[in-house]
Amino acid sequence: MAEFETIIGLEVHAQLNTESKIFSTSATKFGAAPNSQTNPVCLGLPGALPVLNELALEKAIMAGLAFGCNITLLTKFDRKNYFYPDLPKGYQISQFDKPICTGGGVTFTIKGEDSPRFVRLTRIHMEEDAGKLIHSADPNVPQSYVDLNRAGTPLIEIVSEPDMRSSDEAYYYLNSLKAVLKYIRVSDCNMEEGSLRCDANVSIRPKGSDKFGTRVEIKNLNSFKAVKAAIDYEVEWQTEMALEGKTFQQQTKLWDSVANKTVTMRTKEMSHDYRYFPDPDLPVIVLKQETVDEIRTKLPELPNERKNRFVEKLGLPKYDAEVLTSEREIADYFEDALKVSGDAKKTSNWVKDEVLGIVNKESITISEFSVSAQRLGGLVKLIADGKISGKIAKTVFEELLASDKDAETIVTEKNLIVVRDDKEIERIVDEAIANNEDAVTKYKSGKDRALGAIVGYVMKVSKGKADPELVNQMLLDKLGPLPPKS
Repeated sequence: MAEFETIIGLEVHAQLNTESKIFSTSATKFGAAPNSQTNPVCLGLPGALPVLNELALEKAIMAGLAFGCNITLLTKFDRKNYFYPDLPKGYQISQFDKPICTGGGVTFTIKGEDSPRFVRLTRIHMEEDAGKLIHSADPNVPQSYVDLNRAGTPLIEIVSEPDMRSSDEAYYYLNSLKAVLKYIRVSDCNMEEGSLRCDANVSIRPKGSDKFGTRVEIKNLNSFKAVKAAIDYEVEWQTEMALEGKTFQQQTKLWDSVANKTVTMRTKEMSHDYRYFPDPDLPVIVLKQETVDEIRTKLPELPNERKNRFVEKLGLPKYDAEVLTSEREIADYFEDALKVSGDAKKTSNWVKDEVLGIVNKESITISEFSVSAQRLGGLVKLIADGKISGKIAKTVFEELLASDKDAETIVTEKNLIVVRDDKEIERIVDEAIANNEDAVTKYKSGKDRALGAIVGYVMKVSKGKADPELVNQMLLDKLGPLPPKS
């Protein structure tokens, strides 16, 4: 049986998070009443002239710099001509032969692998979004409505080279791309609100061949899981066609998430079908290198760089670093807490397990979490300094969640400081040995778990305030090391 290689390229549209549209002053807020955020420019009324939003340009350049692109210092806008009800002008303002960014790429790591992978970018270009069609849900009233609130919202389209060879690569590529866009705060990347959309270009070819097969573009992919599922289905379909000796036209398909299959929408247009030409209403943009360099200084530390620093400089396990750097706000929270606690591993454990556990359970962002990074850092510092035990820390954490007090205040008010008085602890240890004869006998016969019962007695009597390390050491001194099992 012939073997085939999958060829995948992705086109990602990301809405830039500006307050106004790319060529007009209309607002871009999601969820407003239909057609309430429009003006003559985005409605395509005669005589209305577009003016470029400079912040949108800056954010597009920042995205390009984050992905290592070359910034085009002499760039322009073009008209992409086609008819659709949600495009009132009859053309979309986009970029054709002189995109704002070229080259660059996205680095990502597939789960379970150590070596990172790299997918090249062809270009990043700016364009305006189209409006939105809303179709009647009543089959007896076949009507469609047009909402032009979205028309004119600034977009960047990030086009990859056909470097991906599996749906897994596409999935992790998208996750990495999204993380970078959110880190540099040029887009909120909310797929549910349509601010991040993806089209997949899929083809197959015989292994060893250097010629591309017939390409299918898949649209209507509203999640990364949908991208993965659509690619897998399409590869299977194209493989069956090839094995049966059948051919098909280059085309555009939709992903049907109910039937879990791709459905033909139209034969694919070529670039000449859109009759691109320079927009006569918008001047050529001439950028200075100094402007690009100034924007570069605004870039934060990117996810991969931050993850590597957490591993190499702070000594965190790779998994912990990946969790903490998954979002910029989480990484910031961790580092702010670390400034107070001084213990990277303990702080990481508390953020990763306790804080994110609540954040995920309650479906909130870390900025909405009630315990500030400074207050959490104060709690971890008490643990690191040996002033409270892990068990007491859980109690203090509950108090932090319920009040505005800091950890040290709670510990002081409730008298929770670990008892380090050797004589007092020794008294309780002797009492524990005397009152747990059965556990002592089991321990001396080689059953190590029995020691836990004696430690538990000490912690109960001391109300969790005895230093666990000191308790264990005293018990070992008094009972001797664990004998071998008979």
